[in-house]
Amino acid sequence: MTTLMPRLFGDLVDWLETPLHPGYLIRVEDRLTEQDYQLRAELPGVDPDQDIRVSVDDGMMTIVAERREKEEAHGRSEFRYGMFRRAVRLPANADAEHITAAYDRGVLAVTVPLTAPTSSGRKIPVTTAAE
Repeated sequence: MTTLMPRLFGDLVDWLETPLHPGYLIRVEDRLTEQDYQLRAELPGVDPDQDIRVSVDDGMMTIVAERREKEEAHGRSEFRYGMFRRAVRLPANADAEHITAAYDRGVLAVTVPLTAPTSSGRKIPVTTAAE
């Protein structure tokens, strides 16, 4: 009976991973500098060529990943799968045409260059009344 205990707890943890549980969100860290916006996403166990998609639409960057794992050991097999998604709002001066993404050892690093800030307003000249 003691051999079932680790398996039982593992199954309970798997039951907790629902779409409402943070396990289905991609964990990220980000940093904003004057030159760029950098985002690092934790995505272990995925094939970057087939399982990761990064897209930008209307100022939002979306990362979607899908994990498909299968383990076989000691006459048993176990599989895990799931889709993960994270969307972040990009800075207003993000250069969406020159975004780069690289995957290394389970971490996706996305770099978004920033353009020079533009002024959205204009200066209104103030005149004085002629005497």
